[in-house]
Amino acid sequence: MDIATIIGIVLGLVAIVGSILLMTPDLAMFGSASSFGIVFGGMIASVAVAFPLKDVLQLGTAMGAVFKGSKDSLGNLVDEAVEASEVGRKGVADLENHVGNIKSFFFKDGAQMVVDGYSLEELTEILNTRIDYRELRENTQAGLFKSMGTMAPAWGMVGTLIGLVVMLSGFGEGGTDALGGGMSAALITTMYGAILANLFFLPMAEKIKTRIVFSSTMQNLQVEAVRLIHQKKHPIIVREKLNSFIPPKEWKKDAS
Repeated sequence: MDIATIIGIVLGLVAIVGSILLMTPDLAMFGSASSFGIVFGGMIASVAVAFPLKDVLQLGTAMGAVFKGSKDSLGNLVDEAVEASEVGRKGVADLENHVGNIKSFFFKDGAQMVVDGYSLEELTEILNTRIDYRELRENTQAGLFKSMGTMAPAWGMVGTLIGLVVMLSGFGEGGTDALGGGMSAALITTMYGAILANLFFLPMAEKIKTRIVFSSTMQNLQVEAVRLIHQKKHPIIVREKLNSFIPPKEWKKDAS
């Protein structure tokens, strides 16, 4: 679970609700099922028009990925690669026995390609292609959330216009009290759109983009590790080369 995402959303909601309570104890005046329906329903409709249905149906999965934390550490991946390189120098049979101990599926698949006799160019091309298309899939998810963040305020404005039309149609019948109440109800829709965009969907899009960069760095490190294992490089050389991918504070100089 990504604690930072949860903390950010909770702090945002607490700040909004707390500020409202400082202004007025009547929190109920900010609740409107019709306003939420216009914003959320319209936003989903726009996304369905803009993206293929299969991507829209995976919205829940994409949202779950935002909240899913990652325990992967680049330093630990280097250690795993160095250990595999030590085994690989002993022979293909030893590496084959070691493959089952590799935790990362991507790296395990690459090591298995070495065992199966793929050439250096073949395994490099295959693994890099997998990285490219993973990035493409995840960028689609980020684009989906970014579009939702763009469309939510727009539909909030649509809801506000609807509210204004309803309000003005009855202008003169209820006096200034009705006018103020109608204006308040109309503006709630814009508020919903702004909150959904700036607290949820746009930050989620940025979170996914950050994850894409980290995942690509991790997998490029593992591609280089597989190449070095294929070339039977000494573990010390493997560590020094792979240290280039990680922050200096995570560097280790020993080959064990």
